[in-house]
Amino acid sequence: MLSGAGQESTAGNDVRPGRSRIRIFNRGNFPRLCARLAKTDADLLRILQLYGVPPVWSRSPNFATLVHIILEQQVSLAAARAAVCKLRAAIGRITPRRLLALSDAELKACYFSRQKIVYARHLAEAVLSGELSIKGLAAAPDDHVRSELKKIKGIGDWSVDVFLMMALHRADCFPMGDMALVKSIKEVKGLSVHTDAEEILLIAELWRPWRTIAAYLLWWSYIRRRNPQRQRKLIML
Repeated sequence: MLSGAGQESTAGNDVRPGRSRIRIFNRGNFPRLCARLAKTDADLLRILQLYGVPPVWSRSPNFATLVHIILEQQVSLAAARAAVCKLRAAIGRITPRRLLALSDAELKACYFSRQKIVYARHLAEAVLSGELSIKGLAAAPDDHVRSELKKIKGIGDWSVDVFLMMALHRADCFPMGDMALVKSIKEVKGLSVHTDAEEILLIAELWRPWRTIAAYLLWWSYIRRRNPQRQRKLIML
């Protein structure tokens, strides 16, 4: 079982000390955690056997990453990446002050929708006013990170999950709002396409406290099923 590791050392569990246990993963412990989780689930083991250990998809825990995540909402990853590249070409390093200095027309030229202009501006204003301290999120429990980020217009659970998983490397997240993840779990588990969210969440509960690791394996399966030649690549932003 992967449950309560109270008898194990803090270092062995990759848990940061503090009032709440914060489980994290990194490039060093990720393969071990994949193997550990696969011992409890034959379908996840099969992914490892077929495709190997997934990439450790990573992003910097900063303002630019939150803007990128906002841009990824409800569009393809390629479209969001193109918008980020246009924004960088326009202002260089993506910071709150530089983003706010752009007009709406200039942001539209960077492929921001009208709605995402509002979201990005609200995020930038929150950071500059001190309402949101992105740096302070690194040591905060997952629930606190979620609460703080969801105060920002346009940031919901999916966006928070992506930030927790890829920027803060929190080990126990499962973004049910991610279509590729949901499709992959149905494929891997042989579920009906009509399987509802409640049933999927019950399956994911069995992977606590390493649901992020399961999600990475499922994403890796989704990618490799559709592009067998895809090479492992560390994503850094």
